Amino acid sequence: MPDRVYGGRTAADRRAERRQRLLDAGLELFGTEGYVATSIERLCSAAGVSTRNFYEEFTGREALLTALHDMVLERALKAVADAFARAENEPLALRIELAVRAYIATTAEDRRWARLSYVEIVGVSETVERHRLAWRERWVAFLVAEARRAVEHGEAMSRDFHLSAVALIGAVNELVYHWAVGDHRIPLDDVIAEIVRIATVTLTGP
Repeated sequence: MPDRVYGGRTAADRRAERRQRLLDAGLELFGTEGYVATSIERLCSAAGVSTRNFYEEFTGREALLTALHDMVLERALKAVADAFARAENEPLALRIELAVRAYIATTAEDRRWARLSYVEIVGVSETVERHRLAWRERWVAFLVAEARRAVEHGEAMSRDFHLSAVALIGAVNELVYHWAVGDHRIPLDDVIAEIVRIATVTLTGP
């Protein structure tokens, strides 16, 4: 049957708006007060929806958390890929710096995204950990591919980059986690500079 229109909006439009309000509420509450402190009732109140509406969109808080995590990391992956593409003919050191800045700008410049992506997502449950580690493997594959491209261009020595990529991701996560939970007393530019240094050594070292 055709989707009926009420007040100029279809049922699909209204449902999409409810889902977006829940995502916005999740980002705000998870990103400021924390996942553990945020109940479904509080999410629904902040979003202006019923609990029935919540369960029409998400199976529970974990599903909302992982949906938000997917949103920011999909954007980050695109931002980093675009940075590498725009600087394709630039020296590797510059490409690394631009890519790191693109990643951090996407995941950490908004402190709510930083807390959600580096603090609240960690250790929630086995299901959420599998989700988080699956993303890590995606990033490992992406970094290894970029390292191999650098080898082809004569900018890095050929070797197995898998463990180096895992180590780099761990360094990024720990540094931004440290920044996020430390009341942001360290300038984010200092964190970026350290990540750029580590990434450059990781990709160009023997």
